[in-house]
Amino acid sequence: MSIVRERVSTGPAVTPTRDRPWKLRYLLWTVGGAVAVVALTYALPPFRTYQLATIGAYLCVTAGLTVLTGLNGQLSLGHGALMATGAYTVALLQDKLAGRGQWTLLVSVLAAVALATVAGAVVGLAAARLRGPYLAGLTLAVAVVVPAITSTFDTTFNSDQGLSVVLDPPPGTIPVERWQAWLCWTGALLTMLTLAVLVRGRFGREMRAVRDDETAARLAGVGVARTQVLTFVVSAACAGLGGALVAVLAQSVSPGAFPLTLSLFLVMAIVIGGLGSLAGAFWGAVLLVALPALAHTVTEGIDAQRLEGNLPLALFGVTLVVVMLAAPGGIASLNPLRRISLHPLTRIRRKA
Repeated sequence: MSIVRERVSTGPAVTPTRDRPWKLRYLLWTVGGAVAVVALTYALPPFRTYQLATIGAYLCVTAGLTVLTGLNGQLSLGHGALMATGAYTVALLQDKLAGRGQWTLLVSVLAAVALATVAGAVVGLAAARLRGPYLAGLTLAVAVVVPAITSTFDTTFNSDQGLSVVLDPPPGTIPVERWQAWLCWTGALLTMLTLAVLVRGRFGREMRAVRDDETAARLAGVGVARTQVLTFVVSAACAGLGGALVAVLAQSVSPGAFPLTLSLFLVMAIVIGGLGSLAGAFWGAVLLVALPALAHTVTEGIDAQRLEGNLPLALFGVTLVVVMLAAPGGIASLNPLRRISLHPLTRIRRKA
């Protein structure tokens, strides 16, 4: 018990001189990622640049879900609905604000994040009282209810036809795909940097303490319910940002864009990528784009378009089994990016 209290209050047994460079390291990772993205947008053709932008949008969601599930131990099957909340907010606001300058998009995205955060707080308050299958059932209900609401109130959300996202043209002569990639990866890199700093601090230690043993964490002075609600709020904000960016990419929003299978894909992606690791969230985002594209290519090659709707789910299932057999820690455990793992306590235990 004293060990838990010490770890929560003072963090891992890392001396100040060793702990100081990690902020600089995260900042360098962010700057390096930004440089790499800009270089890729000039080197890739427009369609690949669009896929790169899509990876950035999904990375916002998978990173937040990784923190929620991997660090705090809360399973969510409703993050697709939180993405839809952000996407519809952007569509509705852009319909009113578009044509007044690029600043309107920033306002819409921030409003999308704020509304998703409020929705996440409501769900998080209920989720903090539930465990296991009850929590999964609650979040599953959220994933089903939100698209149903958009179909019911057709005067506002235009039913199954959805809404168009009106956007001002990119500034200057910048191609649309390149502008979208810069926009999405700005959000993704800021999300990754914020989460990396957050989970490395006291709040991150409290999340890990709650995940490992709620009773011990409570006795050590950690507010278990408060930590779980705050974690859900942070994760929901990331999902709202991801949904807003997906709406900007597609320039339309409809209930069919956020089905229940999307929430299942998100969970499988972070497990395959490496649960509890920001590097795993990155690989999960890559899989969310790569596997459907691979399924499309396969169905075109064998002239079986009817399989295209189910093939991505089958590919995710096969990939999940193969990766769990070959690397139970996920793809991130196989590459050098695992050095930014969200488990500093794990490394300390190994040294001990």
